[in-house]
Amino acid sequence: MSLIKELLNKGLIQKEQVASLELEVKKTGKRTEEVLLEKHIIEESVLFFFKSENLNIPLKKVVIENVSLDALALIPEETARYYSMIPFAKKNNSLEIGMVYPEDLKAQEALKFLARQGKFTYKVFLITPTNFAKILKQYRGLKKEVGKALEELKIELATEIEGKKIKTQAEFARLAEEAPITKIVAVILRHAVEGKASDIHIEPTKKQLRIRFRLLGELYSSIFLPFKIHPAVVARIKILSNIRIDESRIPQDGRFSTIINDEQIDFRVSTFPTTLGEKVAIRVLDPSVGLKGFEELGLTKRNIKILKQAIARPYGLVLVTGPTGSGKTTTLYAILNLLNREGVNIVSLEDPAEYFIEGINQSQVKPQIGYDFAQGLRHVLRQDPDIIMVGEVRDSETASLVIHAALTGHVVLSTLHTNNAIGVVPRLIDMGLEPYLISPCLSMVIAQRLVRRLCDSCKKEIKPSKKFEEIILKEIKTMSSQVKKDIKIKTPMKIWKANGCTKCNKSGFSGRIGLFEVLSMTTQLVDIIAKQPSEEEILKEAKRQGMITMRQDGMLKVLNGVTSIEEVIRATKQV
Repeated sequence: MSLIKELLNKGLIQKEQVASLELEVKKTGKRTEEVLLEKHIIEESVLFFFKSENLNIPLKKVVIENVSLDALALIPEETARYYSMIPFAKKNNSLEIGMVYPEDLKAQEALKFLARQGKFTYKVFLITPTNFAKILKQYRGLKKEVGKALEELKIELATEIEGKKIKTQAEFARLAEEAPITKIVAVILRHAVEGKASDIHIEPTKKQLRIRFRLLGELYSSIFLPFKIHPAVVARIKILSNIRIDESRIPQDGRFSTIINDEQIDFRVSTFPTTLGEKVAIRVLDPSVGLKGFEELGLTKRNIKILKQAIARPYGLVLVTGPTGSGKTTTLYAILNLLNREGVNIVSLEDPAEYFIEGINQSQVKPQIGYDFAQGLRHVLRQDPDIIMVGEVRDSETASLVIHAALTGHVVLSTLHTNNAIGVVPRLIDMGLEPYLISPCLSMVIAQRLVRRLCDSCKKEIKPSKKFEEIILKEIKTMSSQVKKDIKIKTPMKIWKANGCTKCNKSGFSGRIGLFEVLSMTTQLVDIIAKQPSEEEILKEAKRQGMITMRQDGMLKVLNGVTSIEEVIRATKQV
């Protein structure tokens, strides 16, 4: 009996769906499971629980952290991909294998052949397509490259230092320069760049060395290495970053550049001592990712117009606010890119300088030697600047100097930590600035958050739930009439949701985009700051000038199919 009819007998699909499903399977040549999941007729977990009972094969969720390197090495990647099966554990000579289609006779024959060839026995488990796709990502780094380098390292250690443990920093440094370790580090870096990761985390655990990549704001475990090579990997990164390899008691910072796929990529390195050894965080600074236009960032026409008017003034302070990792620096670089021309002198103070821009004098502060933002800003003002960028206003001294620079005829760009745009003025006052100094120099405030962008290749149009529809309509109702007249809502309302395809690695998302609110300085806002600079009064003025809040901006992006409503609610729930 076919899977479709079995599901019908169990009441998991409707009778009227059978004919169209059978036709779709025949027409496309896809498996029944693929069609059912693509059309969202049945949940993956429900379908595979049913398959597990029907085939009498245990359903298993394989955790990436528990995947064995030795197991992965026993079945070639191409074979695993073709037959949708993956080895995940090895005990003595027995292999545990996850299969998406264990009933497939060809897959069974291939597995028997591999078992004879590799002289192993095996036990089969059923796994879901999503679980399989995640584990499959391990193959490239582990089996082909890292696995080979580890074998080379094993041989080298056996022949050179048999019977003794590496103890001295000099021995770690020597090992770090050997080919196997350099290959392992090179693979980690290339994986991050090719996978468009923003950060790499190299973390010692009790049993192994865990490598995690941050993709679209989320951390994912990717590679697991033997714990004993941890000091050599850390030493290799320290050598590249030109920081002390004989110091592991205190945090250190460094950076280095390397060519990957014909592109020069910068990496910013931070080491941090933990009870199990040094943890390393590496920020990937890909210039092709960092320098974006305003539209690419997610700014709307209204907000771009206000921004361009503010930076066209001969002086004034532009502040970008938001939590760590919300894309503030990327927005500042986009502004600098627009202002960067032959006739102006632009100087920046950064901690650290993330992207190098031709034509801009970028300086990295070093607080450990007394060269902080405040000290640097005093010297910048002697450099005859037209435009100044200060990485962050962290204290009252820097705030005072930034205000002074803006009042004395300079365009000043900087960042601040507040939850939203209306909180900036009260925050500056809390830092000791007088209200009468803020209003003449503050040109504009931008607040932002990042959300994941829906994959254009697989996003799916749906009718929102009643709860989500009410949330969207509530936000639109409070928008200014000028904004509302350009909003087109389908009847019934339609939004978009993440689906998942090969292009986005089944995640349903591709890249990130900003949610913004832009507050400009007006005559009314000047009066409020002078008399009653409370968030309540500033909010009234923001509404009067038609400011779109971050959540409202997000809802517009939801209606336009840019992101999902779940992403917007998650990113703006604290705003």
